[in-house]
Amino acid sequence: MKRLRSFVSITLIGGFMVILPIAIFMWLVEWLLGIVSSLIEPLSVWLVEQTAFTNFMADVLGVLLLLSACFLIGLFIKTSVGEWVHDQIDAWLTRLAPGYKTIREIVSQLLGGEGNTSLLKGEVCRAYLMGRAAGVSVTAIVTAKHSNGDVTVYVPTAPIPTSGFVYHLSAECVDLLPHINVETAMRTVIACGSGSQIISGDAVAGAAK
Repeated sequence: MKRLRSFVSITLIGGFMVILPIAIFMWLVEWLLGIVSSLIEPLSVWLVEQTAFTNFMADVLGVLLLLSACFLIGLFIKTSVGEWVHDQIDAWLTRLAPGYKTIREIVSQLLGGEGNTSLLKGEVCRAYLMGRAAGVSVTAIVTAKHSNGDVTVYVPTAPIPTSGFVYHLSAECVDLLPHINVETAMRTVIACGSGSQIISGDAVAGAAK
């Protein structure tokens, strides 16, 4: 009976682990499509009523126009006038909407904004938070390098890597891992350490043999 319960529970968890990522991905896609649909709905309705366009054609044209608008706004803020207007709007929203600044910084970190500060463009490293002698290290991302040689690292927490801690360490406490990209390192965090042989160097050593 105990073996049967173990078999059922392990199989059930295995199926759950397969279905959950797919369900979350589909939910995110549906959520994004819902936002886009709500933005282009007025234009789509107007096109269907005023032209011979079908609903599908109107939606496609609405998405293209939305992308074009984003592109034109991006071009505009690259000009001196556009940069000034953006700074004014940004300052105004920061004062009136307390959560706006946090959201802006998160988007900037994820996508790369001011100064290409995207977290995805950082360098993966093995950080010794208590010094090498302690023998304790963590997976981290270098987010800044200082003129005195020190580095600032972001240490993501498992299983949600978007939350974590920021540490300021001396250079001797950090081993850069240029053979590992950020996405790969984040996967080991999401998996609660599974696959971390690439961080310790076991995978590289095995490949060299």
